[in-house]
Amino acid sequence: MNRFSTSLDSARCSEACSSSFRGTISWVPSRQCHVYRGLAKLESRGRHSVKTLVVTPARSDLSVIPKTSTLPKAPAPQQPASSSANPQDLLNKVLAPVAEDMEVMRVNLKNVVGQRHPMLMAAAEQIFQAGGKRLRPAIVFLVARATAQLMGLSDINDKHRRLAEITEMIHTASLVHDDVLDECSIRRGKETINSLYGTRVAVLAGDFLFAQSSWFLANLDNLEVIKLISQVIADFANGEISQAASLFDTDITLQQYLDKSFYKTASLIAASARSAAVFSDVTPEVKEAMYGYGKHLGLAFQVVDDILDFTQSTEQLGKPQGQDLASGNLTAPAIFALQSTSNPAAAAELLEIIESEFVEEGALARALELVNTSGGLDAARRLARQEADAALRCLDVVPDGPSKRSLQLMVDYVLDRIY
Repeated sequence: MNRFSTSLDSARCSEACSSSFRGTISWVPSRQCHVYRGLAKLESRGRHSVKTLVVTPARSDLSVIPKTSTLPKAPAPQQPASSSANPQDLLNKVLAPVAEDMEVMRVNLKNVVGQRHPMLMAAAEQIFQAGGKRLRPAIVFLVARATAQLMGLSDINDKHRRLAEITEMIHTASLVHDDVLDECSIRRGKETINSLYGTRVAVLAGDFLFAQSSWFLANLDNLEVIKLISQVIADFANGEISQAASLFDTDITLQQYLDKSFYKTASLIAASARSAAVFSDVTPEVKEAMYGYGKHLGLAFQVVDDILDFTQSTEQLGKPQGQDLASGNLTAPAIFALQSTSNPAAAAELLEIIESEFVEEGALARALELVNTSGGLDAARRLARQEADAALRCLDVVPDGPSKRSLQLMVDYVLDRIY
């Protein structure tokens, strides 16, 4: 990230923040910036720059973020063993050991929002309606059951169940607020809360979910878990700001992309998986392994999502194909394509198109084609496979059983979407 000397105003801001914040405060050049509830949203309007404050929280363990700057050479990506299965059938197998846990959680969450605040009942029905995948709480339940089996426990406990609810509430709140920030009317083919009920209800619903999850979290009475999950909320904000500050930045590195992906996606999965292990009273080594599983699975999930933005149709995505690239959010396929040495001509043309911000008709379609022909998609698939394999290795510490098998199948399910 290209940081430069601060002006008097930014120096004052840094001084004001430093008394109560541990971390890095810096100013970076960016495009026109709007700030909404602490999250930066950039709009591309010309090539001029303004200064944008980027706040990087201090982390107690920076090793949780992968330090890969380039992707090691790897063999051609192999399809997961279960890739021939119907995706829904595979998902059903993944969720089978925790199906009852998941349904109880869904009903509880809908009641938490709707019964406390009737004005939000319609929003709660939309947010927590039956049919969602809810992979994050499923991972919590599966890790809880796998580690409970390891420790000889007869069942998971109420804190495991509450943790799953907290995880889903935090994730859902972040999506509701993201849709407001991005002015999205459709998510995964369905109307968003802000498009159905307006921005006011969407913001209130998201705020309530964040607040209620914080209250539930405090009542778990476990400082380790409170610290883990609280950090996730800070990571969400940091990921959004990092993404906003790097729009149309063709100098973005793979490491910066992985850091952003950790903050936006993997942090919650990693922290909640470790927290589930905490409530099973396992050893520090097992807790760290479960954190690693969540971290690497989350990174694989984000890379796969970014690949799909290039390969799936608008109907499949529920949003315009190439929307991330068009908005200046450069993800793994584009980063690899820009760094391509096998097709430097394609890389140079892609660079020119991105720096022009797709002003010419047909520029986006051409950019999507160049990412593919320059090997960007294949390199991104290898990166997803690399993270998936790392997630699988972390499961060596838990005993064989239905929950461990589902955690392994979860990795297959994530990769299956790109084949």
